[in-house]
Amino acid sequence: MKTINEFLEAKEKGRKITMVSTYDYWSARICEEAGVDCILVGDSLGMVVQGLETTLPVRLEEMVYHAKAVRRGARETFIVVDMPFLSYQVSPEEAVENAGRIMKETGANGVKVEGGEEIVPVIRKLVSAGIPVMGHLGLTPQSVHALGGYRVQGRTEEQKRKIIKDAKILEQEGVFCIVLEAVPSALAKEITEFVEIPTIGIGAGKHTDGQVLVFHDLLGLLDWSPKFVKRYFNGREAFINALKTFKEEVEKGEFPDEEHTYE
Repeated sequence: MKTINEFLEAKEKGRKITMVSTYDYWSARICEEAGVDCILVGDSLGMVVQGLETTLPVRLEEMVYHAKAVRRGARETFIVVDMPFLSYQVSPEEAVENAGRIMKETGANGVKVEGGEEIVPVIRKLVSAGIPVMGHLGLTPQSVHALGGYRVQGRTEEQKRKIIKDAKILEQEGVFCIVLEAVPSALAKEITEFVEIPTIGIGAGKHTDGQVLVFHDLLGLLDWSPKFVKRYFNGREAFINALKTFKEEVEKGEFPDEEHTYE
């Protein structure tokens, strides 16, 4: 998947899209070798890599840094980069400048922004500048304080109507895909059938056009994961056991042995 047209073709043909959020050269290389369709360099790096409580402190410079590393590891994969908090909300002009920097310096294929009707001027400006834009509705982490925490969105009729309305607006304004995060499965299904562009779910059930998970979550590297995460490998336990074995062998004088020593 190297162009936005292939996202649309996937939806038309009913082929599910796979997206993984990751932040470094080696994990990106692994994703590409595994055939993942799209890599998202998410501002979730603030929580996953930096140990922050929210994504809000992540800076544009940090997104650029990590996106460069990801592109070096996945030269053929479609890469989308999150625009961090306040890199696009101040003005459409500043949004284009910041998104342009991401595209020019990292080699990314597109950017992702959170929000609906309220950021239409920003999306319009980005699209008109030739920058592919991925939308993000439902639980939008950059608005965590305004939402009252990390809560499922779209359970009330008011929330449901707004998310559906915003999805159609995003489509009309030219986004090529929409991430739906932490919304009821039935609502995600309704939106997926309502819009002609692909939807990618995270905690949104199985009826979206694709799925995204964080690399560290799906490989079980973190000590806690949300309900919607399926761990495909117990990486944390495997890593700890490997390090314990290394420590034990060093302490006993078993490592390095002849096989791992230069003569």
